[in-house]
Amino acid sequence: MEEYVLSLDQGTTSSRAILFNHAGEIIALAQKEFEQHFPKPGWVEHDPNEIWSSQAGVAAEVIAKAGLDSSQIKAIGVTNQRETTIVWNRITGEAIYHAIVWQDRRTAPFCDQLKQEGYSDLIREKTGLVIDAYFSGSKIRWILDNVAGARMQAERGELAFGTVDSWLVWKFTQGREHVTDITNASRTMLFNIQTQQWDDELLSLMDIPRCLLPEVKQSSEVCGYTASTFFGSPLPIAGIAGDQHAALFGQMCIDRAMVKNTYGTGCFMLMNIGDQYIESKNNLLTTIAWKINNQIQYAFEGSIFIAGAVVQWLRDGLGVIKTAAEIEQLALSVDDTGGVYFVPAFAGLGAPYWNPEARGTITGLTRGTKAGHIARAALAAIAYQTRDVLKAMEADAGTSIKELRVDGGATGNDLLMQFQADILNCNVIRPHIVETTALGAAYLAGLAVGFWKDIAEIQQLWTVEKKFMPGEDLTDVQTKIEGWKRAVYTAQSWANGGQTSVNKL
Repeated sequence: MEEYVLSLDQGTTSSRAILFNHAGEIIALAQKEFEQHFPKPGWVEHDPNEIWSSQAGVAAEVIAKAGLDSSQIKAIGVTNQRETTIVWNRITGEAIYHAIVWQDRRTAPFCDQLKQEGYSDLIREKTGLVIDAYFSGSKIRWILDNVAGARMQAERGELAFGTVDSWLVWKFTQGREHVTDITNASRTMLFNIQTQQWDDELLSLMDIPRCLLPEVKQSSEVCGYTASTFFGSPLPIAGIAGDQHAALFGQMCIDRAMVKNTYGTGCFMLMNIGDQYIESKNNLLTTIAWKINNQIQYAFEGSIFIAGAVVQWLRDGLGVIKTAAEIEQLALSVDDTGGVYFVPAFAGLGAPYWNPEARGTITGLTRGTKAGHIARAALAAIAYQTRDVLKAMEADAGTSIKELRVDGGATGNDLLMQFQADILNCNVIRPHIVETTALGAAYLAGLAVGFWKDIAEIQQLWTVEKKFMPGEDLTDVQTKIEGWKRAVYTAQSWANGGQTSVNKL
């Protein structure tokens, strides 16, 4: 009988399960959305039990849909929304509070305090991260300080912390394994990515007991077996990686200076920087890409807050399109942007500017401006923001990239992908399998159990669906880039009242 790898892709809005065969092809997929909780402005929570039940449900569903026996599942790979924080009771297995989602901003005041006290350089040097409420450490502290009795229970060793991967492994193994992988650990603001250990100085700074933390595993190794009650027989959980790290591996960006960009609600760009830690000098994060066979790879990461969300805004906010897919047709109704620039800083600007005060701005409007011009400018903004991050990466890495591998929903827009190639002056590569996050988790799990012999074998499975090559005149491209820089300056200057400093490239 043919064998398969089961990939569990636990995301921010839904849980998915995908079965891959030995050729890296999708055999079956199941997906279930779950509820988002917003108890206060800036707070975002999930019910951990709903995360668990939805993920367990789609795992069973996809196997049934494919008509497989569990004996045909060679391994399970897990990939997950990163930084989302869960604390649970080790005895009962029940969470003591809702999962605090990566988007949640409730701990921003504490993070500001750490910055004011001068800890930014220390935390960047140890973790590769900036101090921000985005990461897990301050979320754990909040739970311990705000749930009655939690801190005392934690100090007695009665509680466990985990990101979503840890929670799922705990549940699937019925509490036998409390683990995470090194990529998820690197996003907690508690893990020293140079020593590859939980850091006592950071734990003390956050006031978090070490006994709360999971054991850190490689991204590709058997870290536990599912209880037989779930699939009829124990199955090895053999690969774990945070979603963006899994996508980098799924895109086979295994050599230094290879880059992938995921185009979703926002954009997440990662560059493989090899086996040596490099601190960013251009406002990027340094993170662990993965660890396989005791060999570690690092990556630069840049986050763009608003990408596909700008298309949703044109649909839901302005009503100029009825479906997201219509934007390409509307943008093609005009030859260019007509001098219009759209900076979609609805939630401030991410990398490499990190300006939370910036606000969305449209410049260059005239009486001749049509909806098509704004639509085209919105798509262009995604490409310009991607260029900003990529240029910061090139500066940090001291190298120029030859190609950008892309995945995510917006990559189906050929107009955007071609403009991306033009504005970067490099090839943009769209693979046949764009479910690269789930695919990466499957690859990591399959490697650990010998389903695939080695990375070289997996490389042969990655194939190009379409290559976009730069074709626009470089002088015209440079003129457009200069216009974009002026527009970004305007977006920041407006929010700052035109008085304070602006973060330039």
